[in-house]
Amino acid sequence: MEILKLKKTVEKILDQNKAKHIVAINLKGKSSIADYMIIASGSSSRHIQSLSEILLTHLQKNGLTECKIEGRASKDWKLIDAMDIIVHIFNPEKRKFYDLEKMWSEPFSKESLTL
Repeated sequence: MEILKLKKTVEKILDQNKAKHIVAINLKGKSSIADYMIIASGSSSRHIQSLSEILLTHLQKNGLTECKIEGRASKDWKLIDAMDIIVHIFNPEKRKFYDLEKMWSEPFSKESLTL
């Protein structure tokens, strides 16, 4: 699946399933772990779990069989590794605490990328 199409699909699935405050961060030139990071909030631990499972199922049905969920035991956070896209689903308090949007949206110097 083309990366931009995949990004839009992930955002659409999260939106259709009532995720809140969906933000996509372009990681190109900042990290080799993925091209995009998508961050969203769920309204409860059950909602966060449901969002992660719905997203994983959809991705796997569409050929991304290597995708997986990290943080299965956590009630506050899930990470879906969709190869070129990393998806974090947080409860609002944990999201604010980790503030990934700020960390990954800030410009990186070339020296920090090579360390």
